[in-house]
Amino acid sequence: MSGPGAPALIGATLLAAGRPVTLAELARVLELGEDAAARAVAVFAAALEAAALGFVLEAVAGGYRLVVPPALAPHLAPVLAPPALPALSTAALEVLAVIAYRQPVTRAEIEAMRGASAGTVVTLQERELVKVVGRSAAVGQPLLYGTTDRFLMEFGLSALAELPPLEGADFAHLLRG
Repeated sequence: MSGPGAPALIGATLLAAGRPVTLAELARVLELGEDAAARAVAVFAAALEAAALGFVLEAVAGGYRLVVPPALAPHLAPVLAPPALPALSTAALEVLAVIAYRQPVTRAEIEAMRGASAGTVVTLQERELVKVVGRSAAVGQPLLYGTTDRFLMEFGLSALAELPPLEGADFAHLLRG
């Protein structure tokens, strides 16, 4: 191997990849056989631990990645907390409620239930609360929308079955504080 040393290449590769990197990939980067690469990775991991730099090597998903040691995670909360998103508008909440209770549902069906435009579907998609789950068999094969796992997380639900029961087809009671 010529050029930068193995520790520099291992660290740079793990940081640049943004995903777990397999031993075979590291061996190619290091221009070594897999056994020699495994030894280099072990030396790198030991050096990181000894230096106590605030990150360690983790073997995960068939590869390696750099992570923060769990003991340091509580200290990082002030910088890792995501910025609060602006509150959803009433229209967006209405559309979200229709999708949550009637999924899979087309935009036309949402608009028919609301009696107004469903233009906020795009905002809900951008926030990863709803997604396209297929196409309807209706003429033109319109997109079908459903909620995402993020929707469940944001609303503290483990499954859609935990949604409060609907009183008829009226969604208005869901929007009152």
